[in-house]
Amino acid sequence: MRRALAKAHPRVVAVDDGAFDRDQRTAPVAAVVVAVPAYVEAVRTGRVRVDGRDATERVAALVRATGPTDGLRALLLDGAVVGGFNVLDLDALARDLALPVVALTRRRPEFPRIRAALVKWFPRDADERWRALTAHRLFAVATGGRPIFAAVVGCSRADAVALVRRTCVRGYWPEPLRLAHLIASSGARRGPAARPKD
Repeated sequence: MRRALAKAHPRVVAVDDGAFDRDQRTAPVAAVVVAVPAYVEAVRTGRVRVDGRDATERVAALVRATGPTDGLRALLLDGAVVGGFNVLDLDALARDLALPVVALTRRRPEFPRIRAALVKWFPRDADERWRALTAHRLFAVATGGRPIFAAVVGCSRADAVALVRRTCVRGYWPEPLRLAHLIASSGARRGPAARPKD
């Protein structure tokens, strides 16, 4: 990836979910292909089951729907879950799409609380979801403000940090992820029960 990031406008794809209500069965997701730093080349939207088990398959299909993946250099994700606790398998995504995967989060997860929630709400497969969530160690990425945290598959930590810095336009959050979240949330209902992603 380092050689690709040295080019003027490397192409990356970002996927994020949007706000959804607690009574909805599915949550919106969007994939955005960006020529770094901010030229949008393709957008596709879809849905995943809230707290379901279809995230990996549906995100992979959504990325493929944006067009040929051979020119893409990485997949950016906002965390390792979409639609609540619908956990993404980062290794499967990297393998199926033949792309490095960089999953970012704005703050370090509170793992004891997450583990307790999994056991409470998903007793039959809590261990499986937990293993997928914790399969890759998070590391801090320094920014102009507070650090963000990343997990990577298919590239080095140094390359992931370089990717984050190349894709930021304003502030510390990659522009492709910001765009994906805005697009996924564009049709969301706006009420007191809305659940924006943290």
